[in-house]
Amino acid sequence: MGVGLWIRLGILETPVFQQLLDKKKTERTPIIEVIKKQPKEIILSALTRMSEQAPFFIFTAFIFAYAVDTLHMSRNLILTGVILTSCVGFITIPLSGHISDRIGRRRMYQIGAASTGLFGFLYFAMVDTAIPSVVFIAIVLSYIPVSMQYAPEAAFIAEAFTPRLRYSGASLGYQLASVIAGGPAPLIATALLATFHSGFAISIYIAVCAAVGLASAAFMPDHTGKDVSTEYDA
Repeated sequence: MGVGLWIRLGILETPVFQQLLDKKKTERTPIIEVIKKQPKEIILSALTRMSEQAPFFIFTAFIFAYAVDTLHMSRNLILTGVILTSCVGFITIPLSGHISDRIGRRRMYQIGAASTGLFGFLYFAMVDTAIPSVVFIAIVLSYIPVSMQYAPEAAFIAEAFTPRLRYSGASLGYQLASVIAGGPAPLIATALLATFHSGFAISIYIAVCAAVGLASAAFMPDHTGKDVSTEYDA
């Protein structure tokens, strides 16, 4: 927390927000205003994140209960795999972000969402073998399709909102996804496993979340390479 605070205090405000401060164009009640003016973008932001949030919590949290309790595998093996897949993100996140600057944030996000939906079936097919090496590889690879969405996500969601409401709008949409996607995902996965006794049912759930994210992203505005400093509703 100390390191994070030290870094944050050393970062200047973005030119767009500093311009709003200089011109005194900030809103006194930005949360109320963004709910009034851009409710669609808030909802779309949350739904778009379903293809990233739900699978992420399944790949990094639910996998412990599934692999250890159901498949009776080593907890240390699973933990090592999850740690290593986080390290993979050090490469895949900047790379996916760079590619999104070239091909567009929406397109990059949708490629990631589609990849996640398909990978869910491969993931549980590999995990269900209960072969340590195969399960380990599945876990390590799991963050790649997720990071393809996570990389452009911040800019993709933030740029959907007009500058003076951007922080509040992006925060509402981003955190709402934790309520409807991230938080419930391990619980839903557990319920599906208890009902169907198969990882295939969870793969279908991941595919449904990916389809929701893919469709929602299609309705999100993409401002890649455009001027994001002017008020959209001016």
